[in-house]
Amino acid sequence: ERLLLNVLPKAIGDRLKAGEQTIVDAVPEATVMFADIVGFTRIAAAFSAARTVSLLNEIFSEFDALSELKGLEKIKTIGDAYMVVGGVPLPQANHAVRCAKMAFEMLNAMHHFNLRHQFKWQLRIGLHSGPLVAGIIGSIKFSYDLWGDTVNIASRLESHGEPDIPQVSQVTADLLKDHFVLEERGDIDLKNRGMTKTYRLLRPI
Repeated sequence: ERLLLNVLPKAIGDRLKAGEQTIVDAVPEATVMFADIVGFTRIAAAFSAARTVSLLNEIFSEFDALSELKGLEKIKTIGDAYMVVGGVPLPQANHAVRCAKMAFEMLNAMHHFNLRHQFKWQLRIGLHSGPLVAGIIGSIKFSYDLWGDTVNIASRLESHGEPDIPQVSQVTADLLKDHFVLEERGDIDLKNRGMTKTYRLLRPI
């Protein structure tokens, strides 16, 4: 049971224990955030494999603690990328605000990480809000994951972002405008979406 809760959100683990065989949820609105270490392939080339994994574990463990503190759900890490969601598996009225606050705390955590190690690592961060599908895949090795345009757009906002300045979509900007200072960045060309208006997330109000 403890292992189940380590790899799955508690609400999902409870449903599995209650006997649900298939868990697939259509979520009407959530916020997905991706963070990625800028130029990590080049950075990693300077370290042994063991040292690289140790450094990633150090910073990602800090991100894990932040996600718990903010009531967000870490979905997975993919290499040097970190994926977290607000509003899943349980609804949250302020999912976008929670994710935006975490974005700034991730940047702060990276700043202190750099001071400890005398590094100059930077993060690219992208956030998008909208509908998605969440569910369990696998029958032996469980994995809780997300699917849909909302996930893809958040990922592309990250990959097209600027170092250390979180980038958000119009939808997410509308959810954040009463809580954060935003600056229109302009339109960027996102794969399969065309020209898309984006905003820089500058600071809390």
